Amino acid sequence: MFIFQSDSAPHPKRCRWNTTDPVYLAYHDTEWGRPEYDSLALFEMLCLEGMQAGLNWITILKRRDNYRKAFCGFDPPVIARFSDETIHQLMNDSRIIRNRRKIEAIVANAQAFLAIEKEKPFSTFLWEFVDGRPIIHHYARPEQIPASSDVSRRMSRALKKHGFKFVGETICYAFMQAVGMVNDHETGCFCYEPIARQDGDLTKKADSGISSVKPSDAGNT
Repeated sequence: MFIFQSDSAPHPKRCRWNTTDPVYLAYHDTEWGRPEYDSLALFEMLCLEGMQAGLNWITILKRRDNYRKAFCGFDPPVIARFSDETIHQLMNDSRIIRNRRKIEAIVANAQAFLAIEKEKPFSTFLWEFVDGRPIIHHYARPEQIPASSDVSRRMSRALKKHGFKFVGETICYAFMQAVGMVNDHETGCFCYEPIARQDGDLTKKADSGISSVKPSDAGNT
């Protein structure tokens, strides 16, 4: 569970759901909410968000490098060929959360990723849910931020249809927050304005395949 910061927290002012953990602070300050368009990076984050089901995000975040080592850098073609023996070995790997359903989910997700990539870049598939650019919200307090949205529900249904696992609407919304599909930094957070300003100049899209974009209506979520 997140620990809210008080309004008297030292500057720079951050989202009040943040903690004093240095790993979490670095993640909040440099990664969370910043638009990500790289297909492989999106695949990794979607898998990691699924791994936190029933757990705290910090539990997974502190094991992220371990997951990268265990799952071959989140390389979908490699993961998609994991055998039962490899899965059994991962069940004995103390570096990660040893939950067989979650381990098998990453394998299934890699296979689903490759199937989507035959039709379009995975990044395009995901960013089309928000018309190719972030939805900028204006939440001043953490209790205003939703746990899911209409968009995350649509994304969840589409991912499940393609064979993805551990991609419920709440996990999808957390994923959208993490990769900057929505800017859910609180308006008083020092990260909010710089990220919001990027919305007007998102022309560099690694692997996005999107030729034209238009602003999304924040009310759609």
